[in-house]
Amino acid sequence: MIAKHKICAVVAASDSKSALAQFRRALKLTSTIELRLDWLANDAEIRNLLSALGKNRISGATLIATCRRTVAGGKYRGSPAQQLVHLAEALRAGCAWYDLEIETASKCPPELIDVLLGEGCQLLSAHFFTPPRTSLQKVASRLAGLHPDGIKIAAEANTIAQSLEILDLASPKQNIVTVPMGESALPARVLALSRGSALAYAPVEHATAPGQVSLDSMLHLYRADKLTRKTRVYGVIGDPISHSLSPRLQNAGFQARKIDAVFLPFLVHDLKDFLGAIEPLGIRGFAITLPHKQTILRYLDECDPMAAAIGAVNTVEVAATGKLRGYNTDYVGVLRTLETRIPLRSSRVLIVGAGGAARAVAYALAQAGSSVCVTARRSQQAESLARSVGGEAVDRRRLPREFFDAIVNATPVGMHPLASESPLRANELNCRLVFDTIYRPRVTKLMQLAQRRGIETISGLDMFIAQGTAQFEIWTGQRAPLDPMRRAVLKALANLNPKRTTRKS
Repeated sequence: MIAKHKICAVVAASDSKSALAQFRRALKLTSTIELRLDWLANDAEIRNLLSALGKNRISGATLIATCRRTVAGGKYRGSPAQQLVHLAEALRAGCAWYDLEIETASKCPPELIDVLLGEGCQLLSAHFFTPPRTSLQKVASRLAGLHPDGIKIAAEANTIAQSLEILDLASPKQNIVTVPMGESALPARVLALSRGSALAYAPVEHATAPGQVSLDSMLHLYRADKLTRKTRVYGVIGDPISHSLSPRLQNAGFQARKIDAVFLPFLVHDLKDFLGAIEPLGIRGFAITLPHKQTILRYLDECDPMAAAIGAVNTVEVAATGKLRGYNTDYVGVLRTLETRIPLRSSRVLIVGAGGAARAVAYALAQAGSSVCVTARRSQQAESLARSVGGEAVDRRRLPREFFDAIVNATPVGMHPLASESPLRANELNCRLVFDTIYRPRVTKLMQLAQRRGIETISGLDMFIAQGTAQFEIWTGQRAPLDPMRRAVLKALANLNPKRTTRKS
């Protein structure tokens, strides 16, 4: 076993003072820390950091020294000999392990490595910053053949299937560290410990590899060190997906109800790629955002009648048999959000947009007895949606002369990177209420225009939480803990850069 605490904090900074500050922060959260010596600006800064650590040795901590050369994807530009000298200095300063990439190990005589670094434990590593064309099993065998104390294989994955191949290298009986890299591999990175990886890396501050998850998120959002093969896996799929706050919402619910489950964001370019991972990862359910809400229908075994009528699914439950059942909780979010603000029966409501989200809004309003109007860039889509709910398609040129009880934005206009844009102009907002399904920022450009005209506004936050708690209840069969779930989302929103926005997912 490399270390008792399997989440390894990565300290990476250009100067020793900043590196020491990161080191102290890391010690408050974990006892296993990697020192990226190659990130320091020069040899003097490396020696300054190691000197400070040598004078203040920390008992109980497992320190790993890394001085990766540029040829292996690191930042150190010195020779292999200089690299080995710095690693030897790190061992004398209190590091128990050193990470040596195969590029250096292949060039240096084993006797030289043993003389300089024999007092430490060797983690022999191989890194692939594009998806490897060679067999990773063969790479693992080659590394093991050099008899290190542990091996690490880090590889970029452009698909979920590729990330699973990297996970398969892990073995709880061996000191093998598997590191799937890239945004598509984020779920596999979080699940690596539960699949037998000896360590999982997480940066204190600066990401040192593609797709890294912050130390705080690994420990508190995903609780990666607490996950096992029995942990239920859920997620949200979309493209893009990094913006989604669904992991914050759902993981808060699991923790509040003490359910052994984790909720992960899956970047999905191809639905078949994700669907192939359901069984290997033990996925029990998933949420769906753009652009897959309608495409998923062809892969379902069963579909809730309302979701089928809407023609879009945002929630899937995976049965023990592997069968997929689809639901749409977006319409629940619409009704719960709007019915407390206006009497929906007989109200005239304009929906901006005609995609999957707009369809959920339209069906919800029609079910509640509203008179539904639709406007969209593509007039044929607007007419089709309006016709399906017995509503009316409205040409945008008519909007300055029309009046509505409410206007609902169901388009992505206003989300990052279009945060300064609005789907409608101020003179087109002739209504009592504007509801924007975007929840980040909480006050969009559309809402600002409405407020200047004295019009009441609603953020998409309430809808997001309502549809998310409905998903939680479908998956778990338990009542959603609304307060902690809402607090988690509000806290995440408060910590975000206000210039970054996203749509409901």
